[in-house]
Amino acid sequence: MSKRKSKENSFSLGECIAQVHMILRARFCHYIPGKPFGVEAQYKNLMDLIKQTAVHGESNSVLIVGPRGAGKTMLLRSVLKELMEMKQVKENLLQVHLNGLLQTDDKIALKEITRQLQLENVVGDKVFGSFAENLAFLLEALKKGNRSSSRPVLFILDEFDLFAHHRNQTLLYNLLDVAQSAQTPVAVVGLTCRLDVLELLEKRVKSRFSHRQIHLLNTFGFKEYVEIFQQQLTLPKEFPDGRFAQEWNQNIQSLCKDKAMEDILQKHFNSSKDFRSLHMLLMLALSQVAVSNPNIRLPDLLAASRLCTMDSKANVLHGLSVLELCLIIAMKHLNSIYEGEPFNFEMVYNEFQKFIQRRTHSIHNFEKPVVLKAFEHLHQLELIKPMDGTSTRTQKEYQLVKLLLDSSQIMDALQKYPHCPTEVQLWASSALE
Repeated sequence: MSKRKSKENSFSLGECIAQVHMILRARFCHYIPGKPFGVEAQYKNLMDLIKQTAVHGESNSVLIVGPRGAGKTMLLRSVLKELMEMKQVKENLLQVHLNGLLQTDDKIALKEITRQLQLENVVGDKVFGSFAENLAFLLEALKKGNRSSSRPVLFILDEFDLFAHHRNQTLLYNLLDVAQSAQTPVAVVGLTCRLDVLELLEKRVKSRFSHRQIHLLNTFGFKEYVEIFQQQLTLPKEFPDGRFAQEWNQNIQSLCKDKAMEDILQKHFNSSKDFRSLHMLLMLALSQVAVSNPNIRLPDLLAASRLCTMDSKANVLHGLSVLELCLIIAMKHLNSIYEGEPFNFEMVYNEFQKFIQRRTHSIHNFEKPVVLKAFEHLHQLELIKPMDGTSTRTQKEYQLVKLLLDSSQIMDALQKYPHCPTEVQLWASSALE
């Protein structure tokens, strides 16, 4: 198999594996749009709306609303991919992509619009009186040679709710005003995960918005989830080595029918339906594929599943010193005594001293400044956090803090802690004394 050559093309197994990695990694990392799954109505709605702007010159505005990882960006990209196959759309439609996390004020947003529309030379050193005047000039510059009709522009606003926090919401007001006044064919598409996003808009902005909303909620069941899993791992028909692709796809099909595989997917489905967590699982499994292991196997997915569901807080505990671990256990006991009430360093230190006095053989009795330093390190690792409202003028030893770990996490970490002293383990599992 390692020296197999196809009749049409000469591809070694190593080259096939490299192609598999390139195609699937691009699919998982960049959300390269495939056929939308379970959102056919939303797909058609968005397609019609953008097509009206791109082909017929109608201005529109719409919000795509859904939780993170629901496939909002994937839906938009798949619609644009299909539209760009139309010659008229490809030649005319201009796209401007803005993100609320990057364009944090209207001045930065305007510069980015100018850059993406390639109008830096046209603007030059001109000074504009207002944002509206500047935007109107940019859109005027896009008009065709006869000055009668303008090229349609699609504005995509990712993290739409963050633009609502801009001063006076100038960007949103002017974009939606242009869309409503039919001066230039403009489509404004906002993507957000906030259901109450319209409540953030000022009255003048809200009145200019079309109030069209496309909701994406992961309503598919487990059967569809398995189909998505299979679809994401299936190689396309145009894969260079047809025989390898056929064998790969058959392996994926048989994997989907495996009961143990279903259990892994069921666990992920129950915790999160979003595509990102699924892509993370698939990426970890794909990283095990090599010439010596040319297919995704069940053990690879099991290992990937364990990595995805790993408790990061418990993992931090494995790297702590014995002293820091003792302080965590002291806090665990204080949590039980005071039923989750906050505590301070002095209380933890007293609890630790009680343990030292009872069992002096295996644990060194550290000086108080050393114990305080260990306590501060736990704070830096975010295993404990100061309570809200605690005064900064309070001495470090008396600042109230709360433990961010529960009892089960501590006990699990102790089981895996290398060379943990027996007395420490017994103290952690002991009843309160």
